[in-house]
Amino acid sequence: MKNDQTKKIVRENYAKIAKKQNSCCCSPQTPCCGDLQTEYVICNSMGYTDEEMRSAPDGANLGLGCGNPVALASLKAGETVLDLGSGAGFDSFLAAAKVGSTGRIIGVDMTPEMIDKARHNARKGNYPNVEFRLGEIENLPVADNVVDVIISNCVINLSPDKDSVFREAFRVLKPGGRLMISDIVLLGELPEIIRNSSRAYVGCIAGALMKEDYLNKIAAAGFTNVTVIEATIFPLDLTLNNSSARVDSDIPDLTGENVSEIAELVQSARVSAEKLA
Repeated sequence: MKNDQTKKIVRENYAKIAKKQNSCCCSPQTPCCGDLQTEYVICNSMGYTDEEMRSAPDGANLGLGCGNPVALASLKAGETVLDLGSGAGFDSFLAAAKVGSTGRIIGVDMTPEMIDKARHNARKGNYPNVEFRLGEIENLPVADNVVDVIISNCVINLSPDKDSVFREAFRVLKPGGRLMISDIVLLGELPEIIRNSSRAYVGCIAGALMKEDYLNKIAAAGFTNVTVIEATIFPLDLTLNNSSARVDSDIPDLTGENVSEIAELVQSARVSAEKLA
């Protein structure tokens, strides 16, 4: 798929997610992805505590992540945090609790409907130090050298130009700033049917890179101390074939055979990096 076509597919699917009335998967109020106990186990395995899942405004947690970057970012009071692909605002709100009233959170998302939903959630939850900006992570609407920490949760794999994403991240970070992202990476090449699947792309699989390539792109943007903090096998069956909010139901399902074929190739990785002072 060409870059413009890829962005169009992603934007349209995530717009539909944002328009849904209920929150999803990891919400204690309104689970929508099947068995509640199963969903809690999955969300806990991604690093979210029950308290975190309860703390954000209802509708902020859409169950779209693949980890908890806030838990590993060691955020401090007063820091400015940028959330790449902020969605309905869940990780931004968790970060706001860490940086306190003297800190600041900026969420950036390319889907207008997500921005509207996140702003509504910020008002509903009374988060005056959290703002959401419409923009693409390949061309951030953020000034140079103003951010202490960048977080991102299962979003960069959706970008068709990851080199630009990491260069932009490096640009907006202050010297001494740090990056903490959760994302999908590959341990082996995907079959052609998966690589060419729109459903697998929107489900954060087809656009993922080999782990080494992903880490090399971060380093090539200028970051140092690029480190995989944690890595776990990602639950593909829930991502691709269950009624997950992530994937538009109009996109045909991949077969169970397709999913099992790649189950051991797809990893959720928590990656940290630094911009030298």
